[in-house]
Amino acid sequence: MSPKRLNLPDTASLARHGQGAKLNAPSAERNGAAIVNAVTPYLPVTGKALEIASGTGQHIVRLAAVQAGLIWQPTDIDTDRIASITAWVKEAGLPNIIPPRVLDATLAGWGEGAAYDVVFLSNLLHLISGGEARTVITETATALTAGGVSLSYGPFRRGEGFASDSDRRFNESLISQDPEIGYKSVEQVQEWQRAAGLIPEDPLRMPANNLILVARKP
Repeated sequence: MSPKRLNLPDTASLARHGQGAKLNAPSAERNGAAIVNAVTPYLPVTGKALEIASGTGQHIVRLAAVQAGLIWQPTDIDTDRIASITAWVKEAGLPNIIPPRVLDATLAGWGEGAAYDVVFLSNLLHLISGGEARTVITETATALTAGGVSLSYGPFRRGEGFASDSDRRFNESLISQDPEIGYKSVEQVQEWQRAAGLIPEDPLRMPANNLILVARKP
């Protein structure tokens, strides 16, 4: 969903053209099954779920297949990706994914009036500024129902350090293009979550040193 056009390496969330309007992100192919396995225990049997920055649409079709009674709303800010999401959803034939809509989750106010039981995002927070990331978290808290869960997948710093040299190099490549973006620390994100009224839980460890940060609304 990032409004920026960055020169990302192949290990990042690049999207390549596939059949028709479909885009294919190799990272989504690599990490999709692991994400679904980790997220599934947090998904209610029924309710409403929002995916921020749905990108190509590959994640949401996997997630929607887990619980037929959970209705998913995909979003993005890029028209090509909205078209790709639509194509992936049509191919999957899943009735519990409603048509994608344009959403810039870095803008204040979008959470007002929403009522989602789950808000999921992947590979976004390191591609936006700290202020934008905090807005995403604050509005997510507003958009969640009582007892709802926020699930944020991606690479994060541990304190001031990095989980690997490749993470450090990737972060350096990001800030060389835009000094306002880059990896956020687990501790910083959890501080923003608490300030927004969410209760962070233990992060879920994922392949390639990524994490899923889990937080619930009381």
